[in-house]
Amino acid sequence: MRYLIIGLGIYGSNLAIDLTKMGHEVIGADKDAALVESIKDFISTAYIIDSTDEVSLGVLPLKNVDLVIVAIGENFGASIRTVGLLKKLGVEHIYARAGDKLHESILESFNLDRIITPEQRAASILVDEMALGNDTQSLRVDPNHYVLKFRVPEFLVGLRYRSLPLLKDYGLQLIAVCRKAPTRNVMGLEHLQYKLVDVMDDESDDGRVLSGDLITCIGTDADFRNLFRQSV
Repeated sequence: MRYLIIGLGIYGSNLAIDLTKMGHEVIGADKDAALVESIKDFISTAYIIDSTDEVSLGVLPLKNVDLVIVAIGENFGASIRTVGLLKKLGVEHIYARAGDKLHESILESFNLDRIITPEQRAASILVDEMALGNDTQSLRVDPNHYVLKFRVPEFLVGLRYRSLPLLKDYGLQLIAVCRKAPTRNVMGLEHLQYKLVDVMDDESDDGRVLSGDLITCIGTDADFRNLFRQSV
């Protein structure tokens, strides 16, 4: 995949290097020439640009990347303006890093693919999650087992949760299902947020797998990879 990372501080640069090591093409951008200089030999291309300036931002190959990651966490205003301009320029897939809860609440109003919160931690963990697909979040239980939350594979859509072959065919135990519902954040801004739903009622439409559902399961790395290979 091809990634554009805006903001090459400690978090952004570690993310860029880790993604490059995994074989992805990474383009980096920052207004700090020293940061760009320090990473330019480790990634495909690096730009010195001010991402809060629309003309400068338009120089980047926004239409030729799979995902734009705004890794600016400390400069609240620069992060929000950068995300706003990316949306204005028609960028479809955006991750953005939030520095605190207020920052996160404002980013929620942009309906981004993902907001990287302070609790979501190290860049290396995010890279592991991204390797398994969009919306995936992981928690290691022991050396062999993980709890993963991920977007339900499309080949399962339409089935009833009670009849899913997750345990039988893949060794995965279903823990929870979340589905998007309208809500308001602390700023009073309306946005869609994933909420827990009861899927064990056969009489309810909630019991059927819908496209976009996030499911949480426990299993081994091999179990999860077998499932994701099936969905390709």
